[in-house]
Amino acid sequence: MRRVVIIGHRGAAGHAPENTLAAIRKGIDLGVDFVEIDVRRTADGVLVALHDETVNRTTNGKGRVDRMSLRDVKRFNAGNGEHIPTVGEVLEVARGRVGLMLELKVVGVAQTITAAVQEAGFKEPVIYASFLHNELSEVRSIDPEATLMVLFGRLPRAPIARAIEYRPSHVGLRHDTATRRLVDAFHEEGLLVFVYTVDSPGDIQHALSVGVDGVISNWPERVGRQ
Repeated sequence: MRRVVIIGHRGAAGHAPENTLAAIRKGIDLGVDFVEIDVRRTADGVLVALHDETVNRTTNGKGRVDRMSLRDVKRFNAGNGEHIPTVGEVLEVARGRVGLMLELKVVGVAQTITAAVQEAGFKEPVIYASFLHNELSEVRSIDPEATLMVLFGRLPRAPIARAIEYRPSHVGLRHDTATRRLVDAFHEEGLLVFVYTVDSPGDIQHALSVGVDGVISNWPERVGRQ
């Protein structure tokens, strides 16, 4: 039976506060192949794991992360006493234990993120993913061997042609846009197809039935039960 890659979304956000070290550790405990985190930058240029532009939703603080220093950001409680981690901290926790999917949420971080991965001596698989496709081109120019995932929300016209412009190995689709025909078309171009964010048993079953290669879930252990 074909094995599907299992990715814990924002760590394993169904179990622990998203994008925290606790969520990443939980994903590792659940045996995921990759944990996915979102990458943003503080005002003083430090890369941190955070999805939104602001800290409002996920912490007890308020304000835009790109207008705060790391010291300010670290003061906030991200749930259960967790804090917003730096990418360096994420790399340290994941090293030797799990692959990382790094979703680049802002323009201009390609140089810093690739350098951080290299300097950490991180040997596990890394997938650089983004809806900001030109940022992936920057990653490619810095590291010709980098593994890239073009993310799509709404499908553009001619999604296959659009994806292959950026020479990725992976494409990430919203799970409700994935069809067998589309997945097969990507496969014909040599691209692996991952879908996000797939939590309900019915959605997981649909994703597997159309032949995707990877499933990104807040509850990654559910994927293995299908």
